[in-house]
Amino acid sequence: MRLHRLDITAFGPFGGSQTVDFDELSSAGLFLLHGPTGAGKTSVLDAVCYALYGSVPGVRQSGQGLTLRSDHAAPATRTEVRLELTVAGRRLELTRQPPWERPKKKGGPGTTVDKAQSWLREYDATAGTWKDLSRSHQEIGEEITQLLGMSREQFCQVVLLPQGEFARFLRSDAEARGKLLGRLFDTHRFAEVEKRLAERRRTTEAQVRQGDAELLADAHRMQQAAGNAMALPDLAPGEPGLAAEVLGAAAVARSTAREQLTIAHSRLTAAESARAAADRELADVRELARLQQRFTQARERASLLEERVDGYRQAQTRMERARKAEAVAPALELREAAETEHREAARAEARARDLLPETFAGAGAAGLTAAARRVAEELGGLESARRAEQRLTELGLERAELDRQERADEDVRQEAEAWLAGWDTNRAELRTRIESAQEAAGRAEQLAVRREPAERRLRAARQRDQFAGDTEDAQRQVLARAERAVEARAHWLDLKEQRLNGIAAELAAHLTDGEPCAVCGASEHPAPARKSAEHVDRAAEEQALTAHQHAEEQRTEAERRLGVVREALAAATAEAGDTPTDQLADEVAELERLYEQARRDASWLHPATEELRRAEQEHDRRTGIQQQAALRAASRTTLRDALDRERALLEEELAQTRGTADNVAARAAQLERQAALLTDAADTARVAEDTAQRLKDADARLADAAFRAGFETPQAAADALLDDTAHRELQRRLDAWQSEEAAVRAVLAEADTAAAAQQPPADPDAAERAASAAERRTRDAASARDAAARRCTELDRLSARSAAGARQLAPLREEYDRVARLAALTAGTSADNERRMRLESYVLAARLEQVAAAATVRLQRMSSGRYTLVHSDDRAGRGRSGLGLHVVDAWTGRERDTATLSGGETFFASLALALGLADVVTDEAGGVRLDTLFIDEGFGSLDEQTLDEVLDVLDSLRERDRSVGIVSHVADLRRRIHAQLEVVKGRAGSAVRQRGQ
Repeated sequence: MRLHRLDITAFGPFGGSQTVDFDELSSAGLFLLHGPTGAGKTSVLDAVCYALYGSVPGVRQSGQGLTLRSDHAAPATRTEVRLELTVAGRRLELTRQPPWERPKKKGGPGTTVDKAQSWLREYDATAGTWKDLSRSHQEIGEEITQLLGMSREQFCQVVLLPQGEFARFLRSDAEARGKLLGRLFDTHRFAEVEKRLAERRRTTEAQVRQGDAELLADAHRMQQAAGNAMALPDLAPGEPGLAAEVLGAAAVARSTAREQLTIAHSRLTAAESARAAADRELADVRELARLQQRFTQARERASLLEERVDGYRQAQTRMERARKAEAVAPALELREAAETEHREAARAEARARDLLPETFAGAGAAGLTAAARRVAEELGGLESARRAEQRLTELGLERAELDRQERADEDVRQEAEAWLAGWDTNRAELRTRIESAQEAAGRAEQLAVRREPAERRLRAARQRDQFAGDTEDAQRQVLARAERAVEARAHWLDLKEQRLNGIAAELAAHLTDGEPCAVCGASEHPAPARKSAEHVDRAAEEQALTAHQHAEEQRTEAERRLGVVREALAAATAEAGDTPTDQLADEVAELERLYEQARRDASWLHPATEELRRAEQEHDRRTGIQQQAALRAASRTTLRDALDRERALLEEELAQTRGTADNVAARAAQLERQAALLTDAADTARVAEDTAQRLKDADARLADAAFRAGFETPQAAADALLDDTAHRELQRRLDAWQSEEAAVRAVLAEADTAAAAQQPPADPDAAERAASAAERRTRDAASARDAAARRCTELDRLSARSAAGARQLAPLREEYDRVARLAALTAGTSADNERRMRLESYVLAARLEQVAAAATVRLQRMSSGRYTLVHSDDRAGRGRSGLGLHVVDAWTGRERDTATLSGGETFFASLALALGLADVVTDEAGGVRLDTLFIDEGFGSLDEQTLDEVLDVLDSLRERDRSVGIVSHVADLRRRIHAQLEVVKGRAGSAVRQRGQ
């Protein structure tokens, strides 16, 4: 993988657009990335990682999204990172835009958030153009990961070599090393194997325990079935031999149960024989007792019949007379019906005659019918009079309607005259209101033109007052920060002078007997300078310099803010002038009051115009109403005269027809009622005459029927009759007596009953007690036999299930033993695993051994052959081993822990480790060629000779056309490395300056 070009816009500290030409930097093989603290050196590397993976390295991942955007960027400038690189022989261009909050284009002020976007393009060398491949975040991420063969974590370790992490790697314990190596070499699959084996062991163990628990549960059930006569095995679930002991105890219990079943069968057979004999004896005794009781009851019933014989004979006589009277019953019913009908007709005739006048009291049915006919003829002559009377009523209603219309027209006319009388005055007032509203609208327009400039001046005056206060604050802050900057500069210069004065002691600290002096070249050092108590080292000087630079930046920022505030104050003063703010506020308030008053007055223009239009319409409507009322009055006069003439003629005609009645309807009602009463009386008289004749005929037929039936009078026949209920009751008594007599004779004639009566009295209670005792003994024997049978069945079933469970559990127990041994071996807890090394640690130990071998090649060169990195599998914490890392010191020949290295030794050891790890991870990822590497900081801890050796090692990386970028503050590197990328910070954001060879 080789980087060609990086374009950064509004990213991190870079407010504008910056370009890094890696082709120019890589041509020198070794280039330097430097700049002051906080300028943005690391942000350049973050941009490379963000372009490839869409996220930044390490702990800076929390800075994703909107926080990646530069605070110095213009609001309309979008954050963007574009990287051009070659990987796997393909030249690609990656462009990424994180989500950003931009100003709204529509809908007024405010902001909105645009989504993140990504582009992937490939250069087509044949056509000489770029070809779009994808705009999907997921597809681009998968494509880059597949081409590089590395995840983001691996890329940040092997391309952006973070020295601080590898220094911690050297000093950390085996667990921390395992986490880092596991991330880089993707060994989680081996950890998954350990986890899967442990889960499989727990699963099979649970299954074995469950199977043993089921065997024990069946053993408890068999013990209950055997009546607690079975001994349970003294073993817990999971212990060997449990199944054999359970099956043995079950066999003993089954044998005992079968013997008990045989004994129970014999006892049941004897009990059933005794119960059969007792049952037969009980049946014989019960039959004898029944026959004896039957004979006694028959004798008692015969005596009772003798006592009731007289009543039976009287009932027979009563039944015979009733049968004779039944021949007279039809004539009796006919006579009663005729009598009832005659009484009803007589009462109806009396009621009808009571309603007639006394003049008709002696009239018969024919006279009453003739009188009704005469009244009906008179009623028919009233029809023409009824029509005349109805027309007279209609004439009255029409005359009343004319009077009502005349009164309504008079009211409308008077109302219209009253309204029209004030028309001229009302119209003049409305026109005056319209003119006043028009004048107010003109004033409002003039005041609106004056109001806006006055409000602008007032706002400017208030800003002028605020900026005046801000200017004073800013001036005081500038003076304070200028004083602090002068003090910081003086402090820095004092420390620098002190360090220069004691630089001999600092150089003498690196002198070694026999080694030439870096200043004079002498190999003997008889009196090297010594550091005094007031000696100032390089770190103190750089700290003072940093404080001075920070104070200068604060002073510059304060001066910039003072200039901004002064410019704002001048602009506000130019707008507002010298007029006091209170005076301008009063003027604006007065203009606002006059403007609002004019607007209120002008608001009456439209209502007054509408009111005048409606008044003119009302004037036209009321004038028309007066004219229409005059025309209707003339028409009503003519119609009223015609109605009066017709009414006089009709009243004269009706006076002759009504007679004494108030009107024709009343006279007609009188005649109709009289005709109805006469007709009803005539009808009832005829009905009464007919029913009297039918009653007379019924009396003659009844007397004849009673004589033929043998009764002296019709009343005697009526008394002998029985109704249905009495007849049925009498017949039931006669039938019951005869049935009882026949039944008693039949019982007394039975031979078995008579013979049983001659025997001694039977004792059924004693026979029942004997039978109950035999039944109880049989039930007890059957229960015992059934319990023994159930015990045998249950023991057979549980034994068969236990045997089947034991057969199924055998292969599962073998599997558990095998899986448990493998799980313990991979987890490092088995006795066979002597070093107690886990499977993942074993794989990582092999990788660490490769990394140590690759790192040693460069470490020996950097340390002049003194140090060698070796992998150690000695046991560490908790008795485990596998990820130890030691350094062998060739000067002493001893092996020691890497945590004992000094600061400078730790740096070049961690650098060698990082380069070795990069080679191993690259080979692990598929051998992807890494032509561009970055090394971050740490060179300040090296002396000059070690620095030369480290640079020689880094320079050797160019042998395979590889370029290395060094990120450092060391000033000596700027002299040694000519290809440089400098990051410069300023008030408007950081910028990059590039220099080639």
